[in-house]
Amino acid sequence: MATTSALSSAETSTATDPLALVDVDHVRFFVGNAKQAAYFYASEFGFDVSQISDLTTGSRQSATYLLTQGNIRLLLESPLTPSHPAAEELRCYGDGVKDIAFTVFDAERAYEQARRNGGASAYEPRTLKDATGTVTMAGIQTYGRAVHSFVSRTGAYALPQLKQGGGFAPGFEPVGGFALNDFNRQHPCGLKFVDHCVGNVELGKMNYWVKWYEDVMGFKMFKHFDDNDIGTDFSALMSKVMASGNHLIKMPINEPAEGRKKSQIQEYLEWHNMTPGVQHLALRTDDELTSVAELRRRGVDFLNIPEVYYEKVWERVNRTLTQHGHTAVKEDHQRVRDLGILVDADDEGYLLQLFTKPLQDRPTLFFEIICRRGSQSFGKGNFKALFESLELEQNRRGNL
Repeated sequence: MATTSALSSAETSTATDPLALVDVDHVRFFVGNAKQAAYFYASEFGFDVSQISDLTTGSRQSATYLLTQGNIRLLLESPLTPSHPAAEELRCYGDGVKDIAFTVFDAERAYEQARRNGGASAYEPRTLKDATGTVTMAGIQTYGRAVHSFVSRTGAYALPQLKQGGGFAPGFEPVGGFALNDFNRQHPCGLKFVDHCVGNVELGKMNYWVKWYEDVMGFKMFKHFDDNDIGTDFSALMSKVMASGNHLIKMPINEPAEGRKKSQIQEYLEWHNMTPGVQHLALRTDDELTSVAELRRRGVDFLNIPEVYYEKVWERVNRTLTQHGHTAVKEDHQRVRDLGILVDADDEGYLLQLFTKPLQDRPTLFFEIICRRGSQSFGKGNFKALFESLELEQNRRGNL
C-alpha cells in the first residue's frame, strides 16, 4: 500500500475521504492466556509469533502477542490486572474477537468523521511514538462488544514496513528463537489475508446495524440472503453483507430466523452472554487444497460434510459455470472430496471453502478458509449442507 507521502492521483482523492479504508490493520482478540493462545494459533494455523508486548517489554497492564501470516495480523491480548477491561469481558464472553481495526490515512480524522456520522466512541485518539515513527489509534463501538479501531502509521511503523516485518507499534519487541516459527516457514499454510468478518446480532436488529454501517462507516449493501437461502428443516438465519466503498472490507451481519429448533446464531448469542459479536473470520488462500491439507495435517478440526453433498455438487457447480461462460472447476474433484471441501459457483466464477469447528470450548468463534476463483459471493449453494453439518455439531453439544 502507498503511504500518504507518495500517493497517485487516484489515491490522493481517496485520501481526502477520512473514512477511506486502506486495509484490515489487525484483529485483536481478548484471551485468557495470550502465551498459550499464541502457541495454539502458531501450531494449528501456521501463524508466526512475531512480536510481543508484556512485562519484559514494560507493559504492566496486559500481555499482547502479534501473530502474522501473509497480510493477516492477529493481536492476542490477556489482562495482567483485574482492572484491565479484558478481565471482565473474559468473564462474560470467554476468548473472542474484540476489535476489527482498519488502516486509514488519518486515524483522528476518521474517528471524528465517524462520530459526526453518529458513531459512539469506544476510546479517543491516542498516539504511540518513539524516535522512529508513530501509531495513532481511535475506536468506535459497533455491535455488542465489538469495536472498530482506526489506525494511521508513520515512519518505521508505516503499513509497507509493517508488511515487511517491521515494528507493529512502540512498546513491541521481536520474538526471537521461537522454534514453531522456523517450522511454519518450512511448512506454510498459505493463508494470505482476511477475506471477510462475520458478526452475529440479536433477532430483529440486523437492519439497525446495516443502517449503522451505511450511516457511520459509509458502507453499502453487497449481498443479501434470507431464510429461504440459509436454512434447513430445523433452523435458519438471515444475512446482509456490508462492504466498504472499494469493496476491500466486507462485514456480513447475521441474525437468527424463526425455525423449528435453535439456529447457530441463537446458540452463539446464548453462549456469548446474549451479546452480539464476531462469529467468524474468513481467511483467504490462493490454494484451498494445499492449505486445507496442511491444516488437517496439523490437527485443525473442520466440520464434517455429508457424503451425499458430493453426489450433486459438481453437476450444480459446472452447470452454473457453463451457463455464464466460465471454465469448469480446475481442482481435482476426488481430492476436494477427500479433504471435505465445499464448492460453489455464481455468474463471476467459483469458490472453495471450509469451516472449522469452534476454536474454544464456548461455541462462539470459528475460522473459514476460502479460495476465490472469480466468485465474490459467500457460498450460497453450500448453505444447506453447511447448516446440516452445524446442526449435527449443535446436537452433540446439546444446543439444538
